Amino acid sequence: MSKTDGYRIYAIGDIHGCLAELEGMQARIAADLVTSPHPKPLVIYLGDYMDRGPDCRGVLENLMKANTPTLPARFLYGNHDSYPKLFLNDPLGMHGCQYHWLDPVMGGQITLESYGAWGATEDKAEAFRDAFQDVYPQAHFDWVEACERSIHIGGYFFAHAGVNPERALDDQLEYELMWIRKPFLTFKGDFGAVVVHGHTPVQEVENHGNRIGVDTGAVFGRKLSCLVLEDEVQELLATKGRVACPVGHDLNQ
Repeated sequence: MSKTDGYRIYAIGDIHGCLAELEGMQARIAADLVTSPHPKPLVIYLGDYMDRGPDCRGVLENLMKANTPTLPARFLYGNHDSYPKLFLNDPLGMHGCQYHWLDPVMGGQITLESYGAWGATEDKAEAFRDAFQDVYPQAHFDWVEACERSIHIGGYFFAHAGVNPERALDDQLEYELMWIRKPFLTFKGDFGAVVVHGHTPVQEVENHGNRIGVDTGAVFGRKLSCLVLEDEVQELLATKGRVACPVGHDLNQ
């Protein structure tokens, strides 16, 4: 039995409004499929499409058209993707984080700017909730909220942040799938499948055997990464083509 259920999976890390990097990776995937066709390609986006980066709206508009008959795509729901809904419902709330969404650390003001609501600050949150509500399209809201919380294919489990090792894969809490770090990142055992995730930025893709971290901090001036999974093969889609991603890859960085 194929570890990927017969698919070739392209798993893309956190985008955070980096439209140019997203378009570059999509072009790289298209070129890879021309060079090496496959009957069942699938792109999985690991979440965090919003905040911090220069074109959050452009990223959403790109992704809303990315699932096509010739190249299907599935989309995970990241913690940053949950913030528009939470902010619209409760503009003063901290929503499970020590920072308000409009704090520069979270980058929510950049998302508002991409929709034309300029100058948002935490002390004006209620006014900017109203402004954001006026310019945030219902279709964008609905698309984000429809993103999947996890995806299980063959021997792989895809989640934005990771999983709680004390729970079965089919019994994870939404908050854990979106936010968890410890004890997930320090767990050395078997999760029941190899967990592919973003959320925690690393310098390079990290393959720990039981989990693979794919968020390489594109929004922090590094790069957007794409993991390629096909049967037993684990590779990275680099600028000049695919390279191996063995267990232990870049764990020293």
